Amino acid sequence: MKTFLQKVSSIMLSVILVCSILPARAAASYEIPGTCQVQADTGAARTVKTLDYGYDNNTYLSLRDMAMVLKDTDKSFSLDIKKSAVSLNPGSSYTPVGGENTPWEDSENPDISLRRNEFKVSGKIVYYYTLIMKLSSGYYDCFMMAADLAMILDVDITVPDAGVLQFRTEESFSVSPAALEQNGYFYGVNSVLVGDATTGEVYYRYQSDMPFPIASTTKLMTCLLVMDAISAGQLTMRDSVTVSETAEVLSGSDDGAIPLEAGQQIPVHDLLRGALLPSSNECALCLAQSVAGSEEAFVRMMNQKALDLGLSQAIFFNSHGLPSYTEDIVPAKRQNRMSAEDMFRLVSYLLKVYPQITDITSLQSATLDSLNREVRNTNPLLYNLPGVTGLKTGTTNKAGACLVTSLTADDGIMEHDLVVIVLGTEDSIERGRVSGLLARYALQAFYTGMENPETGTSAQTSGNLPIHAEAAVDCILRTAKKHQSAAGNVR
Repeated sequence: MKTFLQKVSSIMLSVILVCSILPARAAASYEIPGTCQVQADTGAARTVKTLDYGYDNNTYLSLRDMAMVLKDTDKSFSLDIKKSAVSLNPGSSYTPVGGENTPWEDSENPDISLRRNEFKVSGKIVYYYTLIMKLSSGYYDCFMMAADLAMILDVDITVPDAGVLQFRTEESFSVSPAALEQNGYFYGVNSVLVGDATTGEVYYRYQSDMPFPIASTTKLMTCLLVMDAISAGQLTMRDSVTVSETAEVLSGSDDGAIPLEAGQQIPVHDLLRGALLPSSNECALCLAQSVAGSEEAFVRMMNQKALDLGLSQAIFFNSHGLPSYTEDIVPAKRQNRMSAEDMFRLVSYLLKVYPQITDITSLQSATLDSLNREVRNTNPLLYNLPGVTGLKTGTTNKAGACLVTSLTADDGIMEHDLVVIVLGTEDSIERGRVSGLLARYALQAFYTGMENPETGTSAQTSGNLPIHAEAAVDCILRTAKKHQSAAGNVR
């Protein structure tokens, strides 16, 4: 099974990364038009227009052309494309508008940009980066990555012959990270780790023992210490925290997310939502000062907690993850850092002891009543994949774009928290794509099983059960509630 998945994923990778089936084109530009041949199962291959964005083989396929390729299959879909919005409805029949499956009429490179255009699947908003352009017919077409479309439709992709892509409509989307690694997919990523936080089993790891800057994923440690303070009776969710002058200054800087004024009173639950959803650095600072009296004292608590949890590669300089400068004449620029394995241990502990944290991190948006402000979650996978419950994004120049994702899976006995850690991608586009592929793999590995972990050995598995009685009860109730809800839906 493992060999088969690696072979399939290796083939699929040629679609995602190389797509060498495209004909020769002009010198590199931003949007390079081309064509490829695509077939559904064993049907006849049809011409599909493509756009390479920025680089050769960074290929996006025409959705209108693909709708015609899949029109008479179980993976058919209809389209409504406007200037900056797309609505895709799987299972519906596509109505041609003219010009589908024909070569480009104009050989000039179109002047359009890659954007996170509004995109709905079956009426629900999803987050994918796409190119939308107006055709000579007056209609609009949308171009998206083959892998993104395959994940939306849950269909596998292969290359049966040179120059032909095949969408295997009877096969589910599958991926093998080991094959992706072998073909260089993770060369632009600092490290990744995929595993089951409930059992401690690691499904895949890449450079996971090396420390890297972690940016705002730092806030997961900040959140853990706040929850510890609440558990100890030091704080409650309703307690008000007074905004300090340093928090006001931070909120007014380029790194501020939510305007705050010194002296404001903000409850802990609003500060937690502010820190975890829009990644407010000033909210994280307020929480740190409320727990320890000063950020310096809180940072000492962070580093001590890291030692207590056995996070051997972790070091913290502040509560939010921004670069931190020393006070020397020639200041040194420091950033919080951690290995992916340390992050896995931290997240596993957080989810086991305080599973209620996902009540916040699973929210797509929330209202901070004390600030009269609506905030949105920065995690794109909450929109693209059912079962995602969090957890945190992070970005700095040095750290790159990072994302720690949690999602639930049920083995029929209890829920498991699967975790995908991606540190140091080039930008938020790649962060979402790498995390999306690995999240799919996490579910694939959980439900289909695997002969052996693909690389390395499992993470520490001691202490897999929640260590607090309250957390154990929460875990049981959460699983029971889901089963009861599912039974009710069946009725």
